[in-house]
Amino acid sequence: MQFRRTLPIPVFVLLLAAGSVPAQDLRVDVLDFYGLRKVTESQVRRALGVREGDRMPPSKGDAEAKVDRIVGVVESHLEAVCCDNGQTILYVGVEEKGAPHFDLREPPEREVTLPEEIVSAYNRFLEAAQAASRRGSTDEDLTHGHPLMADSAARAIQETFSALADKHLVELRDVLRNSDDEAQRAMAAYVLVYATSKSGVVNDLQTALKDADPGVRDNAARSLVSLSVLAKLDPSSNISISPTWFIEMLNSLSWSDRHRALWALQTLTDSRDPLVLDQLRTRALDALIDMARWKTLSHALPAFILLGRMAGMPEPDIQAAWTRGDRDTVIAAAKKKR
Repeated sequence: MQFRRTLPIPVFVLLLAAGSVPAQDLRVDVLDFYGLRKVTESQVRRALGVREGDRMPPSKGDAEAKVDRIVGVVESHLEAVCCDNGQTILYVGVEEKGAPHFDLREPPEREVTLPEEIVSAYNRFLEAAQAASRRGSTDEDLTHGHPLMADSAARAIQETFSALADKHLVELRDVLRNSDDEAQRAMAAYVLVYATSKSGVVNDLQTALKDADPGVRDNAARSLVSLSVLAKLDPSSNISISPTWFIEMLNSLSWSDRHRALWALQTLTDSRDPLVLDQLRTRALDALIDMARWKTLSHALPAFILLGRMAGMPEPDIQAAWTRGDRDTVIAAAKKKR
């Protein structure tokens, strides 16, 4: 288990509709899928009209609408993810009729905001973190129960968050649960974990895993991963992270949700709690098999590890199978435990 992670800032998920990276400037290097059971990959490819080497669809919404018209498809979701060895991956997620569904909360509606000193500090941190990312300095330390970047400028700002979180704990909780502004909720989800009383913010962050906004879910998951690391290192911290919503997140239409859930569940299954592994098997086996077969190895490996643990394989055997490229054996072993 490693407690230093690579921080994905700036966010490398390119929402095609957002226009932050013009779709016409990107090509599909890798096309991959999840959620397909009765609907076939060839059906989705035909509807999408995009192949590897083609330019990205100019409209995310239009591309999804084409996939949605396939018989048996309830909803689809496209995310372009950059970059793996310089390659851009287009993920196409499909929810079929009768498939597991990840429910989200209705967006809150109260006009509540964070104090300006938190907003200002958070925005300065984002600028510093993005500058660090451009320099290739993206490592972060999670052993304190909150992220601390290796980059000195970004870390210095993060170190101010603890005092701010303790001072404004009530406001942070209120905004996270009740603000109608998703950017404010995302800030709260990031800063809240820096509070001294870490066991006291777990429920707030777990609730935020079902927020309607993906940025809020991402920051909440990031914070909970940090807490899970501290819980493992220091059992006296009395921090208890439920794996339930991360397991449910594996059935999300969003690639980002699935990616973050996999990251969290690697930590939460380190002890191989049989109840957690059984819950994974019951609720997310098919989703994990999809992800373990992804073409991009760095994205597939976490799901592969979880399947190996579900199959009862020792960690060295899981790693050896991965090194051999023997995904099918591990998948078959996990299926036998069904």
